[in-house]
Order: sequence, then C-alpha cells, then structure tokens
Amino acid sequence: MAAPRTPGGRGPASSGRGPATGGRGAASGGRRVEETSAGGIVLDRQDRKGRAALIARRDARGRLVWSLPKGHLESGETLEAAAIREVREETGVTGTILASLGTIDFWFMAQGARVHKTVHHFLMQAQTTDLSDADPEVAAVAWVSLEEAVGRLRYAGERRLLEQVRGMVARPRRGAADSA
Repeated sequence: MAAPRTPGGRGPASSGRGPATGGRGAASGGRRVEETSAGGIVLDRQDRKGRAALIARRDARGRLVWSLPKGHLESGETLEAAAIREVREETGVTGTILASLGTIDFWFMAQGARVHKTVHHFLMQAQTTDLSDADPEVAAVAWVSLEEAVGRLRYAGERRLLEQVRGMVARPRRGAADSA
C-alpha cells in the first residue's frame, strides 16, 4: 500500500509534529539525525464499526496528547516485530499484522539536532484486549471507536491513516451480502 502523501503529492504526509520538509532538513545546517520507528492501529472488532487502542502522553504543558502506539526499532528487529512489540509495550494489547498502512515522516528539533523521523504503520488485529498503561512514557491508554479516534488524535498524518482504516472497515466483505 502506498504511503500517504501531502496534498499535491509532493512528499510524505506529516504527522503534525513539525514541518514535513521532504528532505530539506540537511540544508538548514547543524547536525541531522535519522530515526526509524514502527507501530500501528490495532483494532478490536467486537462490533461492526470497531475500535482502536490509542495512547496519550503529556506535553510540556501537562496536557494529554493522544496518538497511535509506536517506538524505535531494537537492534536486528524487523519493522513488523517492532510494531507488534511497541503496541504491546505501550497498550498491553497483543496484535497480529493484517497490512502495512505506509509511512509518515516528519522533522523536529531535539538536543540541538534536526531529527528526521520515519514511522512505519501497520494495521493489526487485537488478539488480546486488556489495556495496560504500565509503560512509563504513556500517561493513558484507551479503546476508542474509530469515529471518535479521528477527533482525538493530535497529529494530522495519524488522523489520515485512521480515516483510511475506517474506509477499509466500512467496506462490505466479499460474500457478506450473500450470507445475510
């Protein structure tokens, strides 16, 4: 599946954490760091519409910022393994990957360096549904209906991915009409 693109198709969609500069970060001078993370949208389909596990962190002002679970790859880890591990660590939910949803990349400043972060997102089906906020980086975790989750997510790129998943979930399955 192709990565989400910005309007006009000029590069990857930004998650809203900083400007999506499409590679211009090195031109600004200073140290440049590349980071890769993986995570995703884990679904619980106990009803027809489904719900997603979201996490919240506290921003500098102490406000909750809701986002999708994600994190860095460990040495030798595949994108898929990292996504499953990060979802489990940050939400308590074990999921299995159904599909790749593409990537979101963005730039931000950290410790005097311009960081270019690429996050690989996967659609997952929950195998367990008990939530846990035991991860010290996570302030809250919740199952949220797909409709409500779009409004709760802070970052535009993640909202676009969730809209994509809502469209996938809303489409009737092949043969579903025949069995009704």
